[in-house]
Amino acid sequence: MRVELQEIRKYFGPVKANDGINILFEEGKIYGLLGENGAGKSTLMKILSGYQPADSGNILLNGQPGEFTTPREALAAGIGMLYQEPLDLPPFSVIDNYLLGKDQKLQLDYKSAVKELTELNQRYGFEVDLQDRIDSLSLGERQQLELVRLLSGGAEILILDEPTTGISAEQKEVLFASMRTLSREENKTLILVSHKLPEVQELCDHAFVLRKGQLVGESTVPCANEKLVEMMFGQVPPRTERPVIELGQPLLQVENLTVETYQVSIAGINLDIREGEIVGLAGLEGSGQDLLMKACAGLLEPSEGRILLDGEDVTANSYHEMLQAGISYIAAGRLEEGLIAGISLTEHMVLAAPVHTFMINWEEALSRTKERITHYEVVGIPESNIDQLSGGNQQRFLFAMLNSPLKLILMIHPTRGLDVRSTNYIWEQLYARRKDGTSILFISADLDEIIERSDRIAVFSGGDMLKVVDVEDTSVDELGHLIGGQL
Repeated sequence: MRVELQEIRKYFGPVKANDGINILFEEGKIYGLLGENGAGKSTLMKILSGYQPADSGNILLNGQPGEFTTPREALAAGIGMLYQEPLDLPPFSVIDNYLLGKDQKLQLDYKSAVKELTELNQRYGFEVDLQDRIDSLSLGERQQLELVRLLSGGAEILILDEPTTGISAEQKEVLFASMRTLSREENKTLILVSHKLPEVQELCDHAFVLRKGQLVGESTVPCANEKLVEMMFGQVPPRTERPVIELGQPLLQVENLTVETYQVSIAGINLDIREGEIVGLAGLEGSGQDLLMKACAGLLEPSEGRILLDGEDVTANSYHEMLQAGISYIAAGRLEEGLIAGISLTEHMVLAAPVHTFMINWEEALSRTKERITHYEVVGIPESNIDQLSGGNQQRFLFAMLNSPLKLILMIHPTRGLDVRSTNYIWEQLYARRKDGTSILFISADLDEIIERSDRIAVFSGGDMLKVVDVEDTSVDELGHLIGGQL
């Protein structure tokens, strides 16, 4: 299928998300669609996939007008999109989610669905238990399910929006292998929406670059990274180095901590964090590091052990009590855990305020929202609904909602969906808090980020915290062996 976008325009109030974009996608190729956060990448692909309409412009499929107003209509025309946030129902099983929207009969044909899903999983190297509930799967496994559902629906154009964010290295390899198979052996067209240049260089045949809602350049790949970066930002942004500071007194003490869930458990965890220290948690998804994080945030209650903050026992504190004590938590799931779809940025700022009164001072809230939007360079306005923002700008706004002062910031995949400039900017803000004594505990699937940003690294594997290492004494290769359980 040959797809042509002609003069696509989409405005959200004064924000020109897409401003007259013309792009041609040929069959059998993998394209990269690049741009900084808020450049208009996801908006353009949501228009192509029927998720939202364009204000003006045309879509041509093999030279014929393509008109669809829903993702179902787009998929029927051969276009499917894997969104940043998987479109599934967590309480349902894998097979139920596979059938969702696919089989409209009163009596669902489970036997045929199991056969289809098993064959597709085998063809593309996916391993998903059909009887598992969605909320027991990793993000990578949920993506695999969504991908096979699109393929079974007849997708010839596959759009993948930041598909490697938050998935393991092993899952990324499986995903990339399946994408090459789809392109080279099945002649499908794939569009990779990303800001990760190494992945684009490794996988794509051609790249288009958007900036501020406009197409500013294109190039065959592989090519020099500097060429793509300059098109994305107008210049090559400098990297932010982790400043060396003198650490303060012990702030957080985790003593013999045990946390149990029906999926995975951790036991006997001991970890101390000093004022101003940055500690990274490394490990495959599901290794237990998130249980430690959520226990420290007051979201999971330990069955054994203690958590001390400034020498005070806060083990039994609720999430809101942890907030009052000076601990803030940034979750991995932006719209699932961190934000509320359908309400404005100003309303979010009201909810995030450290003190609530009976009457809301909307003028003050609006002023604070404008200040945070400017400071964190969020592409949006106070009246914007949070789900109108790009994924990267939603991530920026999560940081904009943090109060001051804070004793400890807990973060899972803090730079998820952020381009290199946004990533550097967020870490600059975190380093500034660090100088004031704020400690940081974070999880990242990017080992380079963990080594570059941490003072120490705690490595998890299979529910065990194997080792705590100083960042100067380790490497990506050593971390990889530790994560695999090799001491």
